[in-house]
Amino acid sequence: MTEALADQAAPRGGVAPATRRVMNLAHIVTQNARRFGQRPGFVWGDRQWKWAEIDAQVSALAAALAARGIGKGDRVLVHSKNCEAMFFSMFAAFRLGAVWVPTNFRLLPDEVAYLATASGAKAFLCHGDFPEHAAAVAVAEPAPAFTWRIGAGAFGEAEVGEMIARNASARVAIAAVEHDDPCWFFFTSGTTGRSKAAVLTHGQMGFVVTNHLCDLMPGTTEADASLVVAPLSHGAGVHQLVISARGAPTILLPSERFDVDEAYRLIARHRITNIFTVPTILKMLVEHPAVDTHDHSSLRYVIYAGAPMYREDQKAALAKLGKVIVQYFGLGEVTGNITVLPPALHDPEDGPNARIGTCGFERTGMQVQIQDDQGREVPAGEQGEICVVGPAVFAGYYDNPEANAKSFRDGWFRTGDLGHMDEQGFVYITGRASDMYISGGSNIYPREIEEKILTHPAIAEVAVVGVPDPVWGEIGIAVCVACSGAQASEAELAEFLSAKIARYKMPKRFLFWEALPKSGYGKVPKRLVKDELEARGELARMRGER
Repeated sequence: MTEALADQAAPRGGVAPATRRVMNLAHIVTQNARRFGQRPGFVWGDRQWKWAEIDAQVSALAAALAARGIGKGDRVLVHSKNCEAMFFSMFAAFRLGAVWVPTNFRLLPDEVAYLATASGAKAFLCHGDFPEHAAAVAVAEPAPAFTWRIGAGAFGEAEVGEMIARNASARVAIAAVEHDDPCWFFFTSGTTGRSKAAVLTHGQMGFVVTNHLCDLMPGTTEADASLVVAPLSHGAGVHQLVISARGAPTILLPSERFDVDEAYRLIARHRITNIFTVPTILKMLVEHPAVDTHDHSSLRYVIYAGAPMYREDQKAALAKLGKVIVQYFGLGEVTGNITVLPPALHDPEDGPNARIGTCGFERTGMQVQIQDDQGREVPAGEQGEICVVGPAVFAGYYDNPEANAKSFRDGWFRTGDLGHMDEQGFVYITGRASDMYISGGSNIYPREIEEKILTHPAIAEVAVVGVPDPVWGEIGIAVCVACSGAQASEAELAEFLSAKIARYKMPKRFLFWEALPKSGYGKVPKRLVKDELEARGELARMRGER
């Protein structure tokens, strides 16, 4: 018994825990190497890696990182397109007891440099296609101790594949970890748009893996197969970790470009049984002609999350794919574990039992409560903030006590989403406490964009709002007020902003008004901006242009 545990007070009627040790998530790969060594675990184009090979390469990469000084608790920042090295790097970091810190590869160099600083990264693994990102991270304060390149390129002190080859015979013991030891910094954002590192732990993620298998994909085995259609840095990475826990293979698209026809070819070729995606991508899969020309009968679970899905799109998906779609609601901080709407409850026809608009019921082992501003539970049907408690809730934000204080109340994690729960426990999201909007499954935070627009010398004020869009779910509209005597065009602002924010954050329209609507306190409520957009006929015009 450790000294810390020995000193811990026993709970009333129980005992202080004798241990907090849990399975290191890297053991998943070793388990698969033992049981399914000659079965494929990762497939990309014409190449495939069997579980025994993956285990060896993960150990080799862990050995290389250890030789360079990476150990328990050190953060390993990874900026990469989907590839085998990115997948292996996750388990290599886990194996050492280090922390995997993946980024969205669409971020700009200065954004990744900020993540390096915010995470305190000691190592940086960067795809060869991103030399500007490597340069930006190299001058960050503090900068990682070293940078290794993934794939071809001309930067970094070494290339990841070469380091794996050099350490091919090395076997690194899996580090002992406890429940609260960090394994993953999942970067999310608050209402200010400033990225925050949600700390995911080995114990928490062990529950998440079990919960996902229980609630999202019951009956999954090594005979299943999963197609990746999103970056492994976020939700897709969690999904593939879950799939790996069953020994099933992960199948990548040939490139980062989403090719619907190619996706269906891979579904037919590999008998894909499950996909994790967002409503925008699911809509593309359903509406593309390839859905009628390829065999997709192997699909059992098409899981969508990250944004609401229009009812008509749900019905179209059910008509084309059958009752295989699964919805869940969950933030990165809870790794998707808040609610689930399984295939059986996706009714293809409207009616009293269709439960239109719900995001499902509580996940196994999780408790959801709708609370008022004082943290009191509200009656069924009444709107409040969606709060959650349970083993899937993250440890907290790294080095951000202010955000932790705002996000937790009496042990409950406050999602910032508004909604209500019916008498049978089904949850309905009705709005967001913040001004964030979701476009194509990505969270967009207006303040970040507004701050960048305001650096343009001709702009005095700006308000960015999300408005409904049938393709992307929501799109951004930037309403600008020019400085006195200054002018700017929509094209000029778009070009100016393109070098400052990631493409998926770019507002779809820039409008120019004489003034922004303000409250009595001089603030600019986003609801007033939306009301003005409607009153001026801008939203109707945009609908007509589609």
